[in-house]
Parts: sequence; C-alpha cells; structure tokens
Amino acid sequence: MIETSRFEDVVQIRMSRMIDGVPAYWVAAYLVDGLLIDTGCSYTAEELAAYLGGRKVDTIINTHFHEDHIGGNHLIKEMFKAELYAHPESIPLIGKEAFLHPYQEMVWGYPVPTEAKPIPGVIEAGRFRYEVLETPGHSAGHVCLFEKDKGWCFSADIFSRETLKFIRPEEDMGQTVRSMKRLLDLETERLILLTSVGKIIEDGRGALRGCIDYLEDLSARAKGLKNQGYIMEEIMQKLFGGEHDFARFTNGQYTTDNLVRSVLEM
Repeated sequence: MIETSRFEDVVQIRMSRMIDGVPAYWVAAYLVDGLLIDTGCSYTAEELAAYLGGRKVDTIINTHFHEDHIGGNHLIKEMFKAELYAHPESIPLIGKEAFLHPYQEMVWGYPVPTEAKPIPGVIEAGRFRYEVLETPGHSAGHVCLFEKDKGWCFSADIFSRETLKFIRPEEDMGQTVRSMKRLLDLETERLILLTSVGKIIEDGRGALRGCIDYLEDLSARAKGLKNQGYIMEEIMQKLFGGEHDFARFTNGQYTTDNLVRSVLEM
C-alpha cells in the first residue's frame, strides 16, 4: 500500500505491506526534484515503481542498509537507470543477500542485492543542494541529508519519537545522542525533520532536544539504580514496568532490555 502527500517541494511516499487488510508498518521515502531518498521494502517495490512511472528519478540515496529502506532499489534503479548512493559502511550490506529474522521477512521481505556507489559529501539534485551528514547510532553507515536554504533534514531513523521504549540490539544510544546533537548544531533558522517513520516535524530542534533529554535522563536513572545494586531485570522493571510486548513479536530483537543496556553505556 502506498500513500502520498506533499510538504513544500517534497513528495512524501509512505509504504506498508498489508497483512489481513491492515498496514503492517509504515515507512517513508521522499522524492524531491529527481532525488529519491530511500525506496521502502520489497513488498511495495512494484507499487512504488508504478507511482514513479512518468516522473523523474535521476539519483537514489539509501540513508542506511535496513531492509525497509532498500527494498525497491533494484527495480527503481533499473527502471530509471539512476545512480544509487550510500555510506561506504552500508554498501557491502546493500550489495549482498540480507539475513532477516522471521518478523522482518513477514513485514518487509528480502531486498534484491544492488550495487551502490559511495555517497559524496554534497549531493546536488535539481534546484537543491544537500549536505550529507554521518549520523550513526540507529545503525552503522547511517546518513542524513540537509538542505540548508530550506531547513529540510531528511533524518531517516536517527529520530523516530521522543520517548523510546525498545531498540534493536545493534543500536547505540550514545552514538544516537551525539548524532542528534550534530543535527541541533546545524546552522539554519529552521530545522524540519522529514523522518522515515512518516512524521514531518516542523519544530525539529524541539523534538531532538526532547529525545536527547529523555535519553540522558534515562541513562542517569539506570546508572543510579545499577550503583544501588539493582540487576538488569530490576532496573527494567523500575524504569518501564518490565519488558515490552514488542520483544515477543520480534523474536527478542526489539527489546526494552536492549535500550537499558545501551543507556547504561552512555
């Protein structure tokens, strides 16, 4: 399923596989003057291609290598003969067959391995110029694109919500906070976050500050409990009331335990 909307000169393309008539998980791509930022999952690749037919796509950027961001790469790249770029740490993972857990296969599916080129420090596409910002934390090889004149920041998954309750095991909240602080320091009058979860946040600085404050406070509280002698299960219980139900659905991948362990290392 695909839904589209417009924000200023940007087209947002929200995509989700339908399971029993219900969207499983929305993820957003963005089209701006011939530049396509991410391509959704494999289950929506043909719908995305149909929507893009007749439009201009010269350049594709993958913000990172996760399967819900690269699933349309192969089809769209071949269809438009477009150049595909990603961070050097993401390129090998985009170019080989992915390992997916059952929930990932069900919700997003396997992307076709696709060759990508190293992303330059600046992308010029149509009327716009984007600074490429390295923003690790959600994953290695994660980038954001920043258009200074417009204040647009295509922030991918470095920010999803202000109060995280669970994360993947490889996510690093210390790196995430540092990456969000880098976005806060951008020299622009306005900072608009165009996120991969489908939110367009016009008060980007306020949202980033809220998330940073939340994670730093969570870290301090978790460390305080650990210093008092509480074990992980007790810390998680005191902070969140125990493990989140999402852990069971994702085979123990997205967990509150992962979040607590990560903030303890901040």
